[in-house]
This record gives sequence, structure tokens and C-alpha cells, in this order.
Amino acid sequence: MSQNEKYYCGCDVGSTYGKAVIIDDTGKVLGSSIVRSKVDPEDTARISIAEAIKDIPGLDEISQFSYLVGTGYGRNEVPFANENISEISCHSLGVFTCVPEVRTIVDIGGQDVKGIGVAEDGTVRDFCMNDKCAAGTGLFFEGMSRAFDINIAEFSNLSLTAKKIIPITSQCSVFAETEVISLLAMKNSPADIAAGIQQAVAKRCLTMLMRVGVEEKVTVTGGCAKNYGLIQALENILRTKLVHLPIDPQLMGALGAAIFAYRKALVKGHSTSVTNKTNVPFSLH
Repeated sequence: MSQNEKYYCGCDVGSTYGKAVIIDDTGKVLGSSIVRSKVDPEDTARISIAEAIKDIPGLDEISQFSYLVGTGYGRNEVPFANENISEISCHSLGVFTCVPEVRTIVDIGGQDVKGIGVAEDGTVRDFCMNDKCAAGTGLFFEGMSRAFDINIAEFSNLSLTAKKIIPITSQCSVFAETEVISLLAMKNSPADIAAGIQQAVAKRCLTMLMRVGVEEKVTVTGGCAKNYGLIQALENILRTKLVHLPIDPQLMGALGAAIFAYRKALVKGHSTSVTNKTNVPFSLH
């Protein structure tokens, strides 16, 4: 690492996964990672960063970053971060940097669901979240896949072959799993039941989005954005095509944190970049 090279890191310490994104002065994404969360959030942060930097020549230690921003539920347990910023703000900025036209975000994480309204400058216009029940979260879908005795990737595609939708009436994740097991025991089509699950979650997401106001250009972030059955159900409920993000949607919080790190370093004089752009451009490595 030469003296002129500057690197900025965003580390998203989530409840189920830790994510890290590293960018340079041009905004180019040099490295990223997604790792399963450990019991100790600090361990999650260190492991995710170590994974992200392993293929970046000359970058070996956390201390080499010009600025590091932590985000996610465990952000306050990352002692080596220069600053901690809410994941809501980070998701908003990350999405805005990728697709500035997006005004509404559904962020579906491991243990909560958020509806985020994005202002024209990428800041948070409004938000709401459901963190009192696991229904519709990543952990909920993991439970559903176990009920079907398939992995999460297989479950995400299962409803795409449904001939009809079998409604799931239970609002609680525990009761919903029991209901699904009963429906399967009655020899109902697994695909049709899966379609009912996806529809139920999509309806819950719509309820949250109505509270922040659904504006045109909607996207989904978080690991559940890779649940293709859910994406289809959301598009049917919203009656619109969701915006596809050009970078892994599970990295969006970490990307936003990395961009915040760049901005903070620029303000504090830690950056040698001559750019004065509002948004850091980025490119995939």
C-alpha cells in the first residue's frame, strides 16, 4: 500500500450476517464479504473485514483504513470504527448511490423488516420497522425452508412453479410454521403453500411501506432480496417492477457505510482525493 493510496471501509454487523465493503478514493469497490455472524459482534466485524481485504494487495490491517464506519445492530460493539451510523441511513445512501431514482426501500434482514423513504439527496425521508416479530424476516424464511425440508435457496424458487396460492393465515412465525406443516401433511402442493407464504410476507411489507409512503421506483435490500419468490410476490402486490440493484443487495448497508466513511474522511481531512462530488461513484471489481 503506497502512501498516496487511501481506503475506506463500511462494516455492517447484522444479527445473522456480517458484511464489509471497501472502496478507494475513486469510489471503486475493491473488496466485499458476507459472513455468518458470531456471538460477539466485534468478532463478526473483524472476520468480515479480514475476508474483504484478503485480495487487496498491500492492505493487511484494519489500522490501514483512512476511515471506517460501523453500522447494523452490532455497530456499537465495534471499538475500532471511527464512527457508527444507523443502518437505515446507510441503506438509503447505498441504494441512492447505485440508483438515485429509487425513493422507496424494503429492507428485509435477519430479524427485522424496515420500510425506508428516500429523499432526493439520498437521506432518509421517513422510515418504519417491525422488530417485535420475526415473521417475514430472514430467520422466518429459514424456519419455513426447514419445514419443507429444503435449503433456503431452493425455497426461494419453490413458489415460482405454483399453480395457485394457498393462503397462510397465521401472523406469528411459530404458528405459521405449524400451519405450513399441517398443510404439507394434508398433501397440498408445496409450491402452492410456498406461494401463500410469499404472499403473506409481501402483504406485511406493503403495510409497512404504506406507513412511509410508496413512491415510484421501489427496491429491496438485505439477504431476502435474493428470495425470488418473494420478489415476484412483492411485484404482484405493488403492481410494479422492482428496481434491480447492480451490487449484491445484502451489501447495501455496508456500501452506504463505506461511502459515509469516504465523506467523513474528506470533511476531516483524512482523504487526499480532489473530488468534491456529492455522491461517490462506484464500480464493481
